[in-house]
Amino acid sequence: MDFAIILAVTIVGCFALRNPLKALPVAFYAAAIAIDVVYVYGVFFGLPRAIWSPLFVLIQKCELSLALFVVVMFIGCLNRGGRAYHWLKPVRSELSIVAWFLSLGHMAVYLGSYLPRLLGNASINSNVAVAFGVAVALFVLLALLGVTSLGIVKRAMSSRRWTRIQRFAYLFFALIFCHLALMLLPAALHGGVAAQESLFVYTAVFGAYGILRLGKAVAERHEETQEDASATPAIAIEEEAAVGDAA
Repeated sequence: MDFAIILAVTIVGCFALRNPLKALPVAFYAAAIAIDVVYVYGVFFGLPRAIWSPLFVLIQKCELSLALFVVVMFIGCLNRGGRAYHWLKPVRSELSIVAWFLSLGHMAVYLGSYLPRLLGNASINSNVAVAFGVAVALFVLLALLGVTSLGIVKRAMSSRRWTRIQRFAYLFFALIFCHLALMLLPAALHGGVAAQESLFVYTAVFGAYGILRLGKAVAERHEETQEDASATPAIAIEEEAAVGDAA
């Protein structure tokens, strides 16, 4: 249930900090990197409980980064004529970069802790091994999407190529849910209340996104079909007029 609270607070924060983020994105990127550094330091050397406890939830469990990614993805589901879309769309890229930086600490510690065990033929549950494989794929996609979201890289690319790469965000988002499900499902099936609650929240969030995004895609396709249908008679009339003039 922690994620539901973190997501709610993150949504409010995105609306409240929209203008500072747009004006000084580098300051937010630096803050995210600083949080990662403190977290990694805490993993190896320890930190006071008052500092480590929020870092454990927000960074080690990657819930703050995930909440930001959820906001970024849901922006694409908003009504393009609505106020929320127009308020958040200009900082969508900045939000994704902040989320990217915040996830790096989690990814580094997670991959660093499991990779030696896999290479050393240590005993690991099959679901954990599969989850690790998904995590590696997520890391590759995260690097690709994060780097191409940077302004200097985006400006150096053609818009068509950039759009094609950014479409991998859908695969990235789907794999996040797969990773979470693989890690939580065994405990949930064995009666773990915390795992069951977390899995329920994640399923609700990702399921809602899937429904909304599919619905928007269908609506956009319907609008395109109507526009094509309404344009056809006009084209035919113009062609007839041209033929008449030629005659």
